[in-house]
Amino acid sequence: MNTCFNPDCQKCPRLAEYLQEVKHEHPDYFCKPVPPFGADDPELLIVGLAPGKHGANATGRPFTGDFAGILLYKALFLKGYSNQDVSSHCTDGLTLKNCRITNAVKCLPPENKPTGVEITTCNPYLTNEIAGLPPGAVILALGSIAHNAILKATGHKLSQYKFGHGNEHDLGKHWLVDSYHCSRYNTQTRRLTEAMFLAVFDRVKEILEMTRC
Repeated sequence: MNTCFNPDCQKCPRLAEYLQEVKHEHPDYFCKPVPPFGADDPELLIVGLAPGKHGANATGRPFTGDFAGILLYKALFLKGYSNQDVSSHCTDGLTLKNCRITNAVKCLPPENKPTGVEITTCNPYLTNEIAGLPPGAVILALGSIAHNAILKATGHKLSQYKFGHGNEHDLGKHWLVDSYHCSRYNTQTRRLTEAMFLAVFDRVKEILEMTRC
């Protein structure tokens, strides 16, 4: 059954308790399930892991205020998916074009590590988001957890679709493209460079052109 996003969801007791703790420490933080952001009928859905404590969990918008958002929003601007290359807060005027951003887990997990049960519990929300995509749309997975969550949400076997940076998978109605997550660790160690990340978006555009033919 597809499940629409619930801004008051508390299905994961550990996450709900942790959000209360963080809210007590930072009363001005959002500290709720972070909703998807972007176009209603996108050709590209980007799926991250979970909100960052001092980023999306603080601002209430995916990758906004996060270190990971620096490279992501720069790439989206350079590739024509947004009107500006910086995302600092929810009232900064940023809009996305033909693109939507979400997370595999909508709530902030301790140490940025959701449990398997929490990923599974949150998965119906992702199922609903993917079900609403137009045929031929591309889903970009930022990291292996997002990759696996997408496969679960679309009813595919994880063993048949290997995660790897730049890997692409035909899921039937949609395409799945993989990238290393644009996290601080990956970018500072140069496991993921700006050139590598932009190349993924170039391939996304090629796939979208192919599906339009």
